[in-house]
Amino acid sequence: MASRADNIASNLSLANFSKATELKNRIWFTIGALIVFRFLSFVPLPGVNPLVLESLYDQARGGILDMFNMFSGGSLERMSLIALGVMPYITASIVVQMAAALHPALAALKKEGATGRQKLNQYTRYGTVFLCVIQGWFLASGLEAYGAQSGLQAVVDPGYMFRVGAVISLVGGTMFLLWLGEQITSRGIGNGVSLIIMAGIVAQFPSFTSNMFKGYSEGSIVIGFIAMIVILILGISFFERAQRRLLIQYPKRATQRGMMQADRSHLPLKLNTAGVIPPIFASSLLLLPLTISQFAGNTVNTESTFGGAIVWLNQYLAHGQPIYMTLYAIGIVFFCFFYTAVVFNPEETAENLKKNGGFIPGIRPGKRTADYLDYVLTRITVIGAIYLTIVCVVPEYMIAQTGIPLFLGGTSLLIVVNVTVDTISQIQSHLLAHQYGDLIKKAKLKGRMR
Repeated sequence: MASRADNIASNLSLANFSKATELKNRIWFTIGALIVFRFLSFVPLPGVNPLVLESLYDQARGGILDMFNMFSGGSLERMSLIALGVMPYITASIVVQMAAALHPALAALKKEGATGRQKLNQYTRYGTVFLCVIQGWFLASGLEAYGAQSGLQAVVDPGYMFRVGAVISLVGGTMFLLWLGEQITSRGIGNGVSLIIMAGIVAQFPSFTSNMFKGYSEGSIVIGFIAMIVILILGISFFERAQRRLLIQYPKRATQRGMMQADRSHLPLKLNTAGVIPPIFASSLLLLPLTISQFAGNTVNTESTFGGAIVWLNQYLAHGQPIYMTLYAIGIVFFCFFYTAVVFNPEETAENLKKNGGFIPGIRPGKRTADYLDYVLTRITVIGAIYLTIVCVVPEYMIAQTGIPLFLGGTSLLIVVNVTVDTISQIQSHLLAHQYGDLIKKAKLKGRMR
C-alpha cells in the first residue's frame, strides 16, 4: 500500500491535472475572483478627481504611503473603493484573537467548535466595520485638505456629504473583499485573504521593476538587487518547508495474518508555524496609527499639542526610522509566539495522542508529553522568529538606507513566496486526492467484475 501511494505521489503531472475537473474549476474561480479584485482597484471613490489625486500622490510618494499602497494593490494611489484593502480585517482579527486568549468568555467560545468560531468571526467583522469607519473618516478628511498648500484640490465638492459617502463606500469595498476572500477559500484554491494580499503585491511588479531600472543605471547595483531577491526567495522557501518531525509510536496490534505489529508515525512541527501572520499583523498595527496620523496631519494645526504629536509620530515612526524598525521587530517576535500558541495546543495534542494510544518514545503520556511538546515548539519558534525578523527587518533597513524600491522588502517577498508555496501544496493535495479517488473506483469495478 505504501509503494502504491508513493507511485501516486510521484505521478502528479500535467496529464493528471487535465483530468481533475473540480480542481480546474476551483483554479478558474480563484483567477476570476482575483480579476474582480483588480477591476475594483480602478474604481475611484465618488467625488474624487483622479488626475489631481495622481499628481498629489506623486509629490508625497515614499514612506508609509507606499507601504500601505503596496498592501492594497495600488488602490490607495488611485483612491478606489477598496483603498483600505483587507488591513482593517487583519487588525480586527488580531484584537479578537488576543482577546480570545486572555478573556475567559471568549476562550470558552473558541472551544465550542464551529459555533464558537462563527461567533468570533462575527465579532471580527464588527471590529472590521468599526475600524473601516474610523480609517475612512480620517482618509476622507485628509483628502479634503490634501494638496491645499499646492493650490490643488483632490475632492470636487468637499463637505460632510462627501465624508459620509466616502466612509460608506470604503466600508462596502472592504466588506466585499472579505466576502470575496471567503468565496475563494470555500470555492477556490488557497486562503482567500492571503491571495488577495499577494495579488495586490504582485500587481506592483511592473511599476517597481521599471522604477528600479530607471533609478539605478549602474549594472552592478541592479545585479546586486536581483541577487538579493534570489537569495531571499531561496532562503524563504527553505525555512518555510523546514520542520521538526517527532517520532510517534503506537502499541502493537494484531494484523489479519495474526502477527503483532507496532505502528509508527511522525508529528511534524514547522519551524515557522505562524507563516506570514507575524509580519502582516505587525505591519498592520503600525500602519493603523501611521495612516491616520499622516492624513490627519493635513487637517490639524501643527503648533498645537495634538498637531505636535502628529508631527512627531510621522517623523520618528516613519518607515526606516530606528523606532519603527524596533517596534516592527518586536511585533514580529511577539506574534510568532502568540500565533503559534493559538494554532498549536500542546495539552490538547498530548491528550489526543494518549486517547489513541500513541506516545513519544522515552516520554510519558499526558503532562510529560505536553511539556516536551511545549519545550520543542518553543525552541524551534525561537529559530523561526529570528528567521522572520532577519528576512523582514534587514531588507527594510537596507531599503531605507539605500533608497531601493519598497517592493523589494522581505515582508512582501515573504508573503508572495509563502502564499505561493501554500497554494501549490493545496493543488498537489487536490491532485493526490483525485488520483486516490480514481484508484478506489478502479478497485470497485474490478471487484464487481469478479
